[in-house]
Amino acid sequence: MVKKEKAIAIVLGGGKGTRLYPLTMDRSKPAVPFAGKYRLVDIPISNCINSGIRQIYILTQFNSASLHNHISNTYIFDTFSNGFVEILAAEQTYHSESWYQGTADAVRKNLKHFHDQNADYYIILSGDQLYRMDIQEMLDRHIASGAELTIAAKPISRKDATGLGIIGSDEKGYITKFFEKPANDLDISEYKTPNAYMEETLGKKVDTSNEYLASMGIYIFNAKTMEEVLNNDKTDFGKEVIPEVIKTRKVAAFLFDGFWEDIGTIKAFYETNLDLASINPHFNFYDEAMPIYTHRRHLPATKVNFCNISCSLASEGSIITNAYIVNSIIGVRTLIESGASLDGVYCMGASFYETDEQKNENSRKGIPNIGIGKGTIIRKAIIDQNARIGDGCRIGIDDIPRQEGDFAMYSIHDGIIIINKNAVIKNGTVM
Repeated sequence: MVKKEKAIAIVLGGGKGTRLYPLTMDRSKPAVPFAGKYRLVDIPISNCINSGIRQIYILTQFNSASLHNHISNTYIFDTFSNGFVEILAAEQTYHSESWYQGTADAVRKNLKHFHDQNADYYIILSGDQLYRMDIQEMLDRHIASGAELTIAAKPISRKDATGLGIIGSDEKGYITKFFEKPANDLDISEYKTPNAYMEETLGKKVDTSNEYLASMGIYIFNAKTMEEVLNNDKTDFGKEVIPEVIKTRKVAAFLFDGFWEDIGTIKAFYETNLDLASINPHFNFYDEAMPIYTHRRHLPATKVNFCNISCSLASEGSIITNAYIVNSIIGVRTLIESGASLDGVYCMGASFYETDEQKNENSRKGIPNIGIGKGTIIRKAIIDQNARIGDGCRIGIDDIPRQEGDFAMYSIHDGIIIINKNAVIKNGTVM
């Protein structure tokens, strides 16, 4: 019997997630709630499952408890498929006592675990991007090209090239050079995409909107190649390993022309979430052929009492009463009391319902219940899970100077107010 070629997926969960702080204060970056009912890690895992890739490792090292809980309660495969989603947190061994020093170092330190699967190909994915891709198509293209490494590449304009790694390829799609984050005023015209390759692959002509190729941080390695190129002390794929591989080995590009967004910063996270609630969002969650999977909570439908709601998403299990909500996302189990007003708010919801006894205890202690209190007005904010926001609060409303930074119960980054997980915001607070 001819051996069927095998690929496994490796999702890079990131380090401390400082760019998403304070959302990563008590959880790892892949576990950050997204789009009202999902977690960031659901995106790459769902892409793998929809592509027939069902052996998936998640590499992480910080605050991994909630991630473990989400994975173990969500991704359960039958015994006949040999599928799994397994978290590999940084560990001390006789060979190494250090934590992951970067993306390449994280993969290197787990090669011994990957060996158990006897894979022919390793698929490297990022844990903080929003996109929908047929990874099997990319794998097929990789095998057909005869390359040792294939890099997913997004056609972009020169204006967008500044913050990304730029790929230069020949007319057959083989990568010849790489430039990390070129400055705005730098001439990189030699990196322009050959028109013949663009037309053959995507059926489009090269113009100012797509004349450069950006690395998406998604790689497929031949297993033997990856182990060879990691046989050193290089710590990062994008900055160190990939540029060196391009110089010495056959590397191909896989052009991807769908929606793709890096959501690793508070600003990108906020804007990408709110765009999902717009009339015509850039990313379509309503795709039955390639769904995004997450934990099934078996919650009741959201109850809406005398509300004015537009351009918003309301996740299951919420109760919203006499509220005005626009351009917002309401997460699971969110309780919004009468007279509240939300505009441009991502409310992540709650992980449990409070009982009447707990609410009475809250009253005795003088703290609000979990949710949004009566008459509270909120603009341009992220409300993390289990936050208690009292009655009559004004958050992001009044035109007062706001200092960027991290404070006791909240943070302000890029002009966006983030109310911390489990925060207590007392009645009448102005922020």
